[in-house]
Amino acid sequence: METEVLAAAGATAAEVDFSLTALFLRATITVKIVMAMLIVASFWSWAIIIDKLVAYRKLQRETTMFEEAFWSGQPLDQLFDRVSKNPRSAIEKVFVAGMVEFRRSFARSGQMTAGATQRIERALNVAIAREDDKIQRRLTFLATVGSISPFVGLFGTVWGIKNAFEEIAIQQNTNLATVAPGIAEALVATALGLLAAIPAVIFFNKLNSDANQLGGALENFADEFGVILSRQSDSKAG
Repeated sequence: METEVLAAAGATAAEVDFSLTALFLRATITVKIVMAMLIVASFWSWAIIIDKLVAYRKLQRETTMFEEAFWSGQPLDQLFDRVSKNPRSAIEKVFVAGMVEFRRSFARSGQMTAGATQRIERALNVAIAREDDKIQRRLTFLATVGSISPFVGLFGTVWGIKNAFEEIAIQQNTNLATVAPGIAEALVATALGLLAAIPAVIFFNKLNSDANQLGGALENFADEFGVILSRQSDSKAG
């Protein structure tokens, strides 16, 4: 008799559709909202990851090309005239900001005005901060997804299991056909939370490291460029 009951329960459970679509459709509205949020967060994270990987590679290439031109020995005025009309890369914008302030520091007599070096350094720092903000933009979203997605998924799982036990109590039946679908639906939320969090954490660490390297390259260039302009300012003042 017991064998027949178990066999019937197993046959009923086998008839239940356990595909991801079916599990989503059978879930309660709360669990559906949790799953939908995690799916959207995962897709948006991947969009940011791909966009940043492409953008950072382009920035690295543009930085290398500009530094080669900067240190090639050509006059800074010629380089400025070439890139000032349409500075595209971050390092070009920092260079243009410094040169603009350098040229503004000349008095009508042709001498450098007082405090020119400090103003040039301030202009470089402002440009670096502006470009660094662009480089770091949207990385906080990846950090947020990586930190809270598992907990959001766990909330969906807990809520789903709660409903599964309520269904057991209502039907007063603890066989596999009653228990399995509800628990399976609940566990999908945790799986989606991990699916969203793991890539977000991995790529946040990588992209954050790349962003710091790009920001450091801008600061190093600004320091070297500032020294060159400071020397020229001192020679003009003398």
